[in-house]
Amino acid sequence: MSKKDKSKKVEDPQIEDTATATAEADVETKEETKSPEEQLKEELASEKDKFMRLFAEFENYKKRTTKERIELFKTASQDLMLSLLPILDDFERALMHIEEDKEAEELRKGVLLIYNKLVSTLEQKGLSKIMVEKGDVFNADNHEAVTQIPAPSDDLKGKIIDVIEKGYKLGDKVIRFPKVVIGQ
Repeated sequence: MSKKDKSKKVEDPQIEDTATATAEADVETKEETKSPEEQLKEELASEKDKFMRLFAEFENYKKRTTKERIELFKTASQDLMLSLLPILDDFERALMHIEEDKEAEELRKGVLLIYNKLVSTLEQKGLSKIMVEKGDVFNADNHEAVTQIPAPSDDLKGKIIDVIEKGYKLGDKVIRFPKVVIGQ
């Protein structure tokens, strides 16, 4: 390369810098030609847009936290309900065995009274049974299969043969799925 070629390369960045500076000056000139009124309108529009976005974001935040609070109140007693479910199961088993004993009629009445009071109190707090019948079609989304046994008849294949443990919901949320035996 000759010295002239090198000097052209050195001069080229200077030409580019000059062109860039000229373009920036043109932009500044155009901005300066805007009246103060136009500039204020642009700033107002910009600030209004920021405000509207912030307001919308805040409204979404309020809705989300309100929804979360409602869900929290609905399921706040979930731990307590889960710990009381085995007690309900024990009451039901006791009632089944007491019904067989004819001499314990008064005991059965007392246990039944306490059981009904406990069930009604829990229902007032949002607990409800998930109804599952023998012969219903098994659905993995709604039931928990404990085991599979050979179906006694062809019409019971893939259907519920026995319910081992009842399922419960607290509001709309399932807190314990019904445990079932299905036929294969």
